Parts: sequence; C-alpha cells; structure tokens
Amino acid sequence: MKIAELELRTINLPLVRPFRTSFGTQTAREVIILKLTSSEGVIGWSECVAMSEPLYSPEYVAGSLDLMKRFLIPALLSAGEIRAQDVAPLLSGFLGSPMAKATLETALLDAQLRAENRSLANFLGANKSRIPCGVSVGIAPSIPQLIEEVSGYIAAGYKRIKLKIEPGWDLEPVAEVRRNWPDIPLQVDANQAYQRSDGELLAQLDQFELLLIEQPLDEHDILGHAQLALQVQTPICLDESITSLRAAEDALALKATTVINIKPGRVGGYLEAVKIHDLCMNEGIPVWCGGMLETGIGRAANIALAALPGFTLPGDTSASSRFFHKDITEPFVMQDGYLEVPQGVGIGRTPDIEFLDSITSHVERIAP
Repeated sequence: MKIAELELRTINLPLVRPFRTSFGTQTAREVIILKLTSSEGVIGWSECVAMSEPLYSPEYVAGSLDLMKRFLIPALLSAGEIRAQDVAPLLSGFLGSPMAKATLETALLDAQLRAENRSLANFLGANKSRIPCGVSVGIAPSIPQLIEEVSGYIAAGYKRIKLKIEPGWDLEPVAEVRRNWPDIPLQVDANQAYQRSDGELLAQLDQFELLLIEQPLDEHDILGHAQLALQVQTPICLDESITSLRAAEDALALKATTVINIKPGRVGGYLEAVKIHDLCMNEGIPVWCGGMLETGIGRAANIALAALPGFTLPGDTSASSRFFHKDITEPFVMQDGYLEVPQGVGIGRTPDIEFLDSITSHVERIAP
C-alpha cells in the first residue's frame, strides 16, 4: 500500500464527569485523530492515546504531533510501498514514543484491512463475538459520592469495578465498596502512587479479595514489584511497566507480576500487543485490555483485541457513554454487561465528520 495523504487533527471532547487519578484530573479528552488515505483511495483511521500532559507517560499530545510530523511521517512516506507490519521496524531507530508509532501503524492497518475486506478482530485472531465490560472509577470527592457512582455502574450492568487509589484514598474507600457489594469483581489501580516501603499498607488490601493491585510502584521499579509480590497475597498487575514484549518477558521472569494489562498504544501498536498476549497465554498469565479514555475509533480497535482468547479478565472497555455525551463514531452501547465486537471491515467504525469538525481545534494534511 502507498500513502497518498495523512490528515492530523486535534480534537477536544468533553467528559461526562471529571476523571481523577493519582496523577491528575481530566475534564476533557484532547486527542489526535489520524486519517490515512492510500493511493487507491482507501481510508484508515486511528487515534493517539497520549494525554495532554506527560503525566501517565512521557508522551503528550503536542509532543506526539511534532514527532510524527518531524520524523515519523517523513520516514513512512520515504518508504514508498508499505504495510502495517513494516512500521515498527522502519521506525525503530527513533527512540521511545510507542503511542505516536502505534497511531501510524493502526491507521495503516485499518486501511490495509479495509482494502482486504477483512475485520481487525479476524486479523488479530479474536474468538469472541462480545466481551464483558469493566469500568474504571476515578478518585471521588468523598466516599458517599464514590458509592453513588459505583452504584450507578453496577445498576447499568458492568461486570467488574476498578477503583483508582492513592495514599490516603485506599483502604477506606475499598472497604466501603466491598461492604456494599461483597461479590462484585473488584480491583484497584494506583498508577505508580506508592513506594517500596508501603508493602505493609498494601498488604491490608488482601482482606478485600481483590482481583489484583495494578501498578502500585514506579514503572521502572520492576525489582520493587517483585519484592512487593512476596508481601501481599493479592496478585500484582503491571500496566505502565509493560512497554513492549521484552518488558513483559523480563517482568514475568523476575516474578514482578502475575497479571498483565495490555494497552496497545503503550506498547507501540496492536501487532506488539498480540505478541504480548501470545506470550502470556503460553505462560498461563491472564491479561486484560486497559483503556485510555479512547473515542469510538480507539475503543473499536481495543474491543477487537479484547476478543482474543487470552483476555480472560474484563477490561476497561466500557460503553461510550461512560466518558462521552456524544462519541465521534456510532456509540458503543452495552447490553447485559457486554459490548459487541465490531465485525465490519478494518476497525469497524468511521467518525461522524460533521461532529468531528465541530470539535476540531487544529488540522493539517501531509502528502509525499
């Protein structure tokens, strides 16, 4: 496939409610949307999951935009004929930036599969027609407000609840949620907010029979996670630490994790995500698909990935209405706690251009 044009647009999509984690609060989602047009006129779509500020990862929207324009896109265009499978090796000389690289790979993969009249789910190896929905619940202003929010999600049918935690907001809110819902699958996510010295505190979470504790320590502290795993009975899950297949191999070898959260943008794309999935299946390690407050474009692709056989735990693939009053694509609507896997060609979704234009703050087009 030969690229005829790349359109980069930045949009601002308001959130239904503020979403607070240990590293900050979001009230809107700033997103780079990429439209790739091939020389044959086939269009592929993707989004960059980098946040507005480098808080979750070193990548951020303005930096990713600059990197793509200055280095990554010229490298792709100079290659001439190219397939999605060529993107990672072609761009490997540019250090880091998996989210920006994943944006380019995914748009090319979407166009490629549309040209082949094939769905992303089929291409990745999905064996499910629907996936169970989990929901990520941010740090609330108070415990009563947390309980009210969680109650709404459970009433809506979500199969699993994930609570964001941080020092000072951990044991009490988790205890109250567990007291109200003794049987709901429950897990917590610290987003690196704790230290190695917090092992005794985190061990107190064992009493709540959680599915897992996600990324309690700094993403670079693999040894610390291995040590923590000896102090707590609850499974340790890594998120930010898993940036590639090699990182997953190392974490498993060091026994730093027994569950892995796979986020395609964080690992450089869906092709690398499948490699991590295959590794974990071979090792008997459960995986689940995390979320980055994606629009319908990214959500569609994540749902296809979460339909692979090794994804045995509900992920953060919630309904569109969890975060947005209006999505940029046809919304994903949860039915009985499940989302249907898109069966259309490519990612199975295209954006509403009129709505997209109304929330666009910047757009530019690049051609060979």
